[in-house]
Amino acid sequence: MRVYLAFGLIVLLAVAVVVRLCDVQFVEGHKWRAMADSLSTKYINVEAARGNIYSNDGSLLATSVPEYELRMDMFAGGITDDDLFNGKVDSLAMRLSGFFKDKTPKEYSRYLRSARRDSMRYLLIKRKVNYQELKKVRTFPLYNIGKYTGGLIAVQQNKRILPFKSLAARTIGYKNENVDNGVGLEGAYGAYIDGQSGQRLVQRISGGVWMPVNEEAEIAPKEGADIISTIDINMQDLVQSALIKQLKLSDADHGTVILMEVATGEVRAVSNYSMVSKGEYKETFNYAIAGSQDPGSTFKLASYMALLEDKKIDTNTLVETGDGTYRIPSHTIRDSHGGIGTVTVMKAFEQSANTAIAKLVNMHYKDDPSEFTDHLYKIHMNEKLDLQIPGETKPVIKNPEFKSWNKNMTLPQMAYGYEMQITPLQILTFYNAVANNGKYIAPIFVKEIRRLGNPIEQFKARVISEQICSEKTIKKLQAMLEAVVTRGTGKLMGSPHYRVAGKTGTAQVADKNKGYGKKVYQASFCGYFPADKPKYSIIVSINGPKNGYYGAQVAGPVFKEIADRIYSSDLQMYSDIPEMYAGKLKNPEAKAGESKAVNQVYSAFGIKSKYAAKANYFNSVDTNNGTTYEDYNPQRGVMPNVIGMGLKDAVFLLGNAGLKTRISGRGKVVSQSIQAGTKIGRGLGVQIELK
Repeated sequence: MRVYLAFGLIVLLAVAVVVRLCDVQFVEGHKWRAMADSLSTKYINVEAARGNIYSNDGSLLATSVPEYELRMDMFAGGITDDDLFNGKVDSLAMRLSGFFKDKTPKEYSRYLRSARRDSMRYLLIKRKVNYQELKKVRTFPLYNIGKYTGGLIAVQQNKRILPFKSLAARTIGYKNENVDNGVGLEGAYGAYIDGQSGQRLVQRISGGVWMPVNEEAEIAPKEGADIISTIDINMQDLVQSALIKQLKLSDADHGTVILMEVATGEVRAVSNYSMVSKGEYKETFNYAIAGSQDPGSTFKLASYMALLEDKKIDTNTLVETGDGTYRIPSHTIRDSHGGIGTVTVMKAFEQSANTAIAKLVNMHYKDDPSEFTDHLYKIHMNEKLDLQIPGETKPVIKNPEFKSWNKNMTLPQMAYGYEMQITPLQILTFYNAVANNGKYIAPIFVKEIRRLGNPIEQFKARVISEQICSEKTIKKLQAMLEAVVTRGTGKLMGSPHYRVAGKTGTAQVADKNKGYGKKVYQASFCGYFPADKPKYSIIVSINGPKNGYYGAQVAGPVFKEIADRIYSSDLQMYSDIPEMYAGKLKNPEAKAGESKAVNQVYSAFGIKSKYAAKANYFNSVDTNNGTTYEDYNPQRGVMPNVIGMGLKDAVFLLGNAGLKTRISGRGKVVSQSIQAGTKIGRGLGVQIELK
């Protein structure tokens, strides 16, 4: 019984082992095989090349370039033979040293031989190698045996570069693994730009290092789509240089400039600079879309819009500014330039009188403040613009339901731009609506998304409000803005070549989190040009200037420089130049002579000639219908006709005819001493007169 019992237990144990083996092999087999594979091989994601970002004119703003990390398998298939390795390792060390110049040939040789002794399979050779450098390295001894067989392993990574460096850098933005939410266009359109990652099989080797099994990814990554932005690189360069120059001159804390196309809402340039050290400025924060502050006097345009639309006033209504102060309970509103007496509404706006607008708004809306704020809410000024890039701050425009609403102070303070928080882009969008005859549109930064050169999505500005007020009110607001530049505080922004409309702004703002105790000012100017046919709107906002603080003095020069430069380079702003046709209109006067030269000049002026001269020279014939031309073919031994020609052409023809020329006067030939067509001989003298 003892033997049977022992034998039975052994049999039961054997059966249990077999059952467990079957369970591991067949029931849990998938689990354990996956675990075994994960300990030796696995797939890792291969980052796709991100799509490009282009400017409106096709310039490349951001792109991805391949960058490689070079590694070496010291026992790759082609170099397992010690004699082969030892015979060429010194040559390889010499080439690596001469190419990278980071170690001596001896140091490289010791480094490679030591790694060979230690049986290293994934030795680091060099990081951050570009594609052209990689091609060169592949020709070095050992590495030229073949991919991987010579031991060279190139691990590709994608590096994001900005060809124009700091130009529009904040708008372009960035996205990396350390940032949850990307910045700018890179972050907002990451779903398009990122592309689809591929997969690569890697093998675990000694030391816990994962080495690629193959050089190419098993599943190739797909490149991201391209973004076509609205930014114009030339305008961006102009805006940034003008802003940073003024920031340095005024020793300001920070500033922003936005340039937008009126009809389309496309942002052509945006620049933000902050002082990082004395005299040095960098883009560290996007004040254009996230820098909410009291706008100051630039907001007065919205206050006058409400008054005009409700027919409370007209531009010729008289308002008393007194000694430049307006007293309300617990506060006195002042004009920085003092009182200007009793003036019209137009004059008060031109001179940016705080007392005038505060008094008018308080007088007409005190009993029903909602009537005033409803105008702002009706056109959605209290809402975000729903921009294409992240980070926009929601504007704060109070109404009587706000807990912080003060029945005595809030309404008159709001009238001239206080007790509210608005970004520069939100103010510019409102001014752009006035320039756009009342059509209120949200700015856009991206106009198209392309994949492999084909558009997959296009964008146009979203219409916030078809008409912010009546056409009659819009015309009055436009006239008021133009009067600021022709007669008021914005005279410095005027130009003899084109008309400008806009409004200066000077506001005392909070000193970060220290409140209003220390006087910190914001100087701004917001407007558009040409005023008679608006094409571009601009806002300039400069905070904390030390050398002056008025809007016209600090922000005005930036606006003027940008507007002047754009106007001088944009032919579409000039009056249309009609195309001229010879025969219909009189040609500009041209000397007779070489036909090729005259044709070249006419082509440059866009003038189409009505003849096609076959000869190299021609004579002009005056007619009542303008100037026509006839071919002139000089004949040997016959006096040429040089009347109407310049000196150069006349002397050339007479010299070729063998004549000795005497000259008097300057201009073009009006007479010649030998009549054209007369037979002549070589060496004969001729007198020509020029006038």
